[in-house]
Amino acid sequence: MNSSSTPTPEPSETARHAWRAYFEATQMLSELLERGLKKNSGMSLADYNLLLLLYEAPEGRLRMGELASGMVFSPSRITYQVKTLVARGLIERRAAECDRRGFEAVLTDEGRTAFRRAAAGHARQVDELFLSHLEPGEAETLERIFTRLGGRLEGLC
Repeated sequence: MNSSSTPTPEPSETARHAWRAYFEATQMLSELLERGLKKNSGMSLADYNLLLLLYEAPEGRLRMGELASGMVFSPSRITYQVKTLVARGLIERRAAECDRRGFEAVLTDEGRTAFRRAAAGHARQVDELFLSHLEPGEAETLERIFTRLGGRLEGLC
């Protein structure tokens, strides 16, 4: 019998409970982080993540495709997200320097300042809601699990 005809084993009850706990906790965590960012900086998590990618990028600029890939967004969704941040003066959309056919998002000085301000509060909230509750060794375990899982899922997005 070849491996393609071997039935896939059902997940254990423990695995199902782990999935449910992960799903519910990450939903609550995302909701609380979203509320905190909105209250303290007027940003959504998507705004923050997009600005983070640009903040970390060389010269504060990324091609739209690179940005979409980093955000795990469709091209149409990244275009919308970029438009909202352009309207707020936090980024600019420019013709790519190396290829005038493409476009890139560029972090403005105002965007850099807004990101830094939001990052301080966001870091405190991440620590308060998540990091400070991990026991020794759990951060390394989570990093291993989600790095491996993210690598496997990356090609599917």
